[in-house]
Amino acid sequence: MEKSNSLQMDVYVNYNGNCKEAFRFYETHLGGKITQMMTHRELPDSSNLPKLPEGWSDAILHARMELGGMMLLGADIPNAEPMRSAYLTLQIETIEEAERLYKLLSADGKIFMKMESTFFAKRFAIVQDKFGTSWMILGAEMAHE
Repeated sequence: MEKSNSLQMDVYVNYNGNCKEAFRFYETHLGGKITQMMTHRELPDSSNLPKLPEGWSDAILHARMELGGMMLLGADIPNAEPMRSAYLTLQIETIEEAERLYKLLSADGKIFMKMESTFFAKRFAIVQDKFGTSWMILGAEMAHE
């Protein structure tokens, strides 16, 4: 198959009013870099868009972050539900960093699979953070022979 240089795959996550908080959290704790953040109020012409609920004008219309060699995109969407059946996957080189991220991302969130050793990684866990984003953490992958 011929490789296309015009294709880039990004992840877009919808939040229920806490996109700004989530992106700032990921920037601080995961080393991401926010490159764009625009509120609904900043949209030049919103006359053709559905009316937002009261108090949503300062909610995020579009955010963009460089994180782990990819782009994470997001927005606040009224009545957005937490992620299901998809996970942002973090591949970590050390057990210590995997443990740190597990504690950080599972705090005030949900643990779908507790961190433990598996046949494919020294540490593996699946969690949903307090913002509703689901994460798969792979720490110190096992060598394949």
